[in-house]
Amino acid sequence: MIWAKEETWSREEMEALQLKRLKETVNRVYEKVLPYRKKMEEAGVRPEDIRTLQDLRHLPFTTKQDMRDNYPYGLFAVPTKQLRRIHASSGTTGKPTVVGYTDHDLDVWRECVARLAAAAGGGEEDIAQICFGYGMFTGALGLHYGLEKLGAAIVPSSTGNTEKQLMYMKDFGTTLLVATPSYAMRIAEVARELGLDPKTDLKVKTLVLGSELMTEAMRSELHKVWGEDARITQNYGMSELMGPGVSGECLELNGMHINEDHFIAEVIDPKTGEVLPPGEKGELAVTCITKEALPLIRYRTRDITRLMYEPCPCGRTTARMENLSGRTDDMLKIRGVNVFPSQIEEVLINTEGIGPNYEIVVDRKNHSDILTIKVEVEAEQMMDSYGALEQLERRLKERIRLVLGLDAKIQLVSPNTLQRFEGKAKRVTDLRNNRI
Repeated sequence: MIWAKEETWSREEMEALQLKRLKETVNRVYEKVLPYRKKMEEAGVRPEDIRTLQDLRHLPFTTKQDMRDNYPYGLFAVPTKQLRRIHASSGTTGKPTVVGYTDHDLDVWRECVARLAAAAGGGEEDIAQICFGYGMFTGALGLHYGLEKLGAAIVPSSTGNTEKQLMYMKDFGTTLLVATPSYAMRIAEVARELGLDPKTDLKVKTLVLGSELMTEAMRSELHKVWGEDARITQNYGMSELMGPGVSGECLELNGMHINEDHFIAEVIDPKTGEVLPPGEKGELAVTCITKEALPLIRYRTRDITRLMYEPCPCGRTTARMENLSGRTDDMLKIRGVNVFPSQIEEVLINTEGIGPNYEIVVDRKNHSDILTIKVEVEAEQMMDSYGALEQLERRLKERIRLVLGLDAKIQLVSPNTLQRFEGKAKRVTDLRNNRI
């Protein structure tokens, strides 16, 4: 189902609206947000210099550090009396990033999420169980109100107590699950431990997943446990931009459709900041053109993707972003080689006999980096066969070397040994900074 007419506009119609809203946003930010005005003056650009969409590239970038430097309200374009909601990041690496919403912003947020949920196969017949943590994190409430706007009944079960989650799913007849990919896998894992088959004993047929990268290998693993006919899509957003609602997959699985009437997406060279042509892979930068409280301009997301502008078979004409291949700040430099955790995940999940749970540990010894990959075998009985373990370890090492161009130590462990996550999965432990 296509939710809004804007999703099928021509490129000319969309770009005309984008330019109008961009000019309005730049004028408002220049007038009301002092840190932005200073950055624009330092860059030698004024609002009247923005005459075309191509002129966007002359505006300075915004970063997470800008938000921390102006904590909590320094980048807001409205007084606090106009705010109706405030969210913030965890702040585990410094001051949290604070975001706010006016009544208008909340309406836009609901609309954007409703579109993406409809594209993912959701509708008014659904009972939607939201297994994101409620609180300062934007994911749960963003999906909650967007799915309500779509007409779905909401089960706000939050995270944790997976057995009770399954009780709700079975008793309430949950048909749509909102979770991270790793927690969706964990729910299925616990279901099977309890003697339930998610394919037949539960009614979940639509999984709307987000908050962490989902590789195609992980999607395949999820289909194995939730059913080949299950609709498994992912969506994209971040608190700084809105929360969920920036983009999301339709059932064609042809990239994530961007809500272009609310966001302008660019892909840039992460080193130079130069805007890259359509189809080239780089870092995503996003400009918010309808937000009142926090209208970020050219926000550097650190996420790596590319943009596609060809119309989708689903009927939507909005630009799409390729499913993320990683983040610039997640990239590991190991013995001079750039390594993304998603590359390792693809190898592991596509290797027979390996489960979907793993941990990457990077350490340093004698001035040399050591990459260790801990991964669970699929069947406990394999742990009793030294020959089978040795063969599996050798096969994994060869595949890792082929993909990454470097050697890794493989540590095979029993099923259900590695830590499980209810929110974002933490797959990487880098111990090198602890070494002298």
